[in-house]
Amino acid sequence: MTPVAALTMQPDAEIDGFAIGERVHRGGMATLWTVTHPGINVPLLMKVPLTSEGEDPAAIVSFEMEQMILPRLSGPHVPACFGTGDFERQAYVVMERIPGQTLYKRLDALPLPYEEVRVIGGKVATALASLHRQNVIHHDIKPSSVMFRERGEAVLIDYGLSHHQHLPDLLQEEFRLPYGTAPYMAPERLLGVRDDPRSDLFSLGVLLYFFATGVRPFGESETLRGMRRRLWRDPYPPRELRPDYPPWLQEIVLRCLEIDPVARYPTAAQLAFDLGHPEQVKLTARAQRLKRNPLLAVWRRRFNLGAAPPQPKSNVAAQLASSPIVAVALDIGEGDEALNETIRTIAEQVLSTSPSARLACVNVLKLNRLAIDRSHDDQGQNKHVDRLVALQHWARPFRLGDNRLTVHVLEAIDPAAAILEFAAVNLVDHIIIGARQNSMRRALLGSVSAKVAGEAPCTVTVVRPSRLLSQADSEEAADQAANAAVTPPAVF
Repeated sequence: MTPVAALTMQPDAEIDGFAIGERVHRGGMATLWTVTHPGINVPLLMKVPLTSEGEDPAAIVSFEMEQMILPRLSGPHVPACFGTGDFERQAYVVMERIPGQTLYKRLDALPLPYEEVRVIGGKVATALASLHRQNVIHHDIKPSSVMFRERGEAVLIDYGLSHHQHLPDLLQEEFRLPYGTAPYMAPERLLGVRDDPRSDLFSLGVLLYFFATGVRPFGESETLRGMRRRLWRDPYPPRELRPDYPPWLQEIVLRCLEIDPVARYPTAAQLAFDLGHPEQVKLTARAQRLKRNPLLAVWRRRFNLGAAPPQPKSNVAAQLASSPIVAVALDIGEGDEALNETIRTIAEQVLSTSPSARLACVNVLKLNRLAIDRSHDDQGQNKHVDRLVALQHWARPFRLGDNRLTVHVLEAIDPAAAILEFAAVNLVDHIIIGARQNSMRRALLGSVSAKVAGEAPCTVTVVRPSRLLSQADSEEAADQAANAAVTPPAVF
């Protein structure tokens, strides 16, 4: 009897109301066909697994994973899913067809300018942050898995190797060897760890290294033995390959490529933050490195590997919740010292519940709508610089590490809009902002804190000048910090 797939997967055939068009791609695990449907007005692709005799069994399992995961995803960073079919009749996934090409088409142009690499990396990190918040780890970040919408957002495709926190991991259950694209695979994947979102950050680090140098950090080896070297051997620093390589970019890339996941960025959002603010990246010894680690360090790492294997995370959401980006909006220019002190106390409570949280101190230098703004005050001091210094002074008591604190002075006509834009662009999880006491300015212009609380894409804590801290306040702040990255925004 002729298989159903041979009858149906032909141009002009129909499956569940989808009219089959032309085959546009045949890969190692699946084929892609254009399809149309009377009730759907966007371009569509149908992905069909290869199931004939002799095909890799992993192709079927990975397709099952994609069938389970893709319909559960939403947002601009994933292709919309419009239908699936089972293996009894015809397995398929119908998804939105993203116009354009993947990053794979850029390989002939490598190395790319550093600024372009930074922008690409920031967009992919933002897409990963959205994916991780939906409890999914991609596990196959590479140039051919990244596309861009016309508006500029990165779109991640191909979820056959992905892990979903709340679904069975069929690849883990049915296969001993790790599946993935060897040059981009994180070291812990070789030890069977599939539930750490920082594995995707390693893969993105490989992509950044490759796109800015034209060389893959671990070569092209596809053998398991060759891949295992990355469990103890670090790559050549990019500055050894390109002397003009920016120190801030090497700091970011080598942090992504750390062997131990704990030494990498805790979240994709924090990686995106650094890529969005290269001038504030805190440089460590990584940034100045010109040679690989000495052999003694390599042998020490290799010897100790068996004694302390990486421990898998029990919960993706818990990893994200322990590492939020907290923005504190301060009125430095005309601020109330008592209010700013209360804001510091609330911020301390929030940070105490999140050991890997990042703090961004923000002040808005308000511009005039009509009059010409002066960059210096009456004493000849630069207003922007003065406020940066004031923010650093305010944050000093937190004693945060250099890579957990940044200060930002925004120049804008509308302070609330500036804070909201900062929060959206930088994937902020929690805003702490003071409420100005009754004043003529508030009566005429409205409350900045009220607008931020009403429109922010994240949790907001509004602190009032007369607020007395109590045990209830402490618990409320702690609850907000714990829930900021794993639940829909709550507004206070």
